[in-house]
Amino acid sequence: MNRRVTHLAHELIELVVSPGDQVIDATAGNGYDTLFLARLVGEEGCVHAFDIQQAALDSTAARLAENDHQAQLHLCSHSKMTEYVSSAKAVMFNLGYLPGTDHGTITRTASTLSAMRAAAALLSKGGIITCICYPGHSGGLEEAEAVLGWASEKSGAGFELITANEKDRLEGRPFLVALKKG
Repeated sequence: MNRRVTHLAHELIELVVSPGDQVIDATAGNGYDTLFLARLVGEEGCVHAFDIQQAALDSTAARLAENDHQAQLHLCSHSKMTEYVSSAKAVMFNLGYLPGTDHGTITRTASTLSAMRAAAALLSKGGIITCICYPGHSGGLEEAEAVLGWASEKSGAGFELITANEKDRLEGRPFLVALKKG
């Protein structure tokens, strides 16, 4: 039985993030990853969460408040993260659409690749980028293939490529792409 790729992404991030670190949730969504990151970095650290939907940031803010954690929430594309953050130990992406809302509002290949390039530039030594790709929705396979291609190009150029459930992409199931900076 395959473990959920979200759990694998969390496990990889737990290996590199410590209290006091600065981290990014590039796709805040319902706030689960934002809360996960806030717990890891503690009060001394800082989480920046990005989303283009106010509903996502509202959900994230409520989840954080319920659990007595905080984050800097940014209502803008993840491709603009360098305007708000100068470095990060980890950057998480969870592509696709916001569950429970309009499936027409999705992450797009161009902005995702721009955000991934920004994340790589912000990443500190030993840091990690995780990206959960969802090829099963309209435009998702194209985006997933582009992310995997970009990450493969970064592999060996100061980054280690880690993938999980990659074979599932052609069957429309989620898979993980991660890059660890050497």
